[in-house]
Amino acid sequence: MKSLERKLPPPLVFIILCLAIKFTSDEFNTLSVNLPFAHIVLIACLVVSVLVGFAGVYEFRKAKTTISPIQVKHASKVVDTGVFSFTRNPMYLSMFVLLFGFAYWQQNILSMLITFIFVFYINRFQIFPEEAALEELFGATYVDYKQRVRRWI
Repeated sequence: MKSLERKLPPPLVFIILCLAIKFTSDEFNTLSVNLPFAHIVLIACLVVSVLVGFAGVYEFRKAKTTISPIQVKHASKVVDTGVFSFTRNPMYLSMFVLLFGFAYWQQNILSMLITFIFVFYINRFQIFPEEAALEELFGATYVDYKQRVRRWI
């Protein structure tokens, strides 16, 4: 499975799972439930997702380092300011929050479970390899950062 490590861009994984959520919701409507405040949850997740995601991109740009999750070796420094002082992966967190909001809005239990495939996939095939590359690149500086800040929230 090493061949999948850092190969699929996380936004592509996000889009694939959005489609899977919609398909599941449409095809398995017997698993539909009536969840409260669906539109409010979707809008709240959208707002949080945009704020957290853009805050992460902003900090990377400010630090003049790469935002590419595929080209980790091009990172020029460990960013631990702003949103990165609360989560090591704000862009992935942003995608998960939006994915969950979309699944909740679909009102389908199976669709909501699909969102956790994103967490599993991103942890296994994106974050773990990224962390290994960043430890190799930045050594103790990155290890210290990992000990201070949680992976997701």
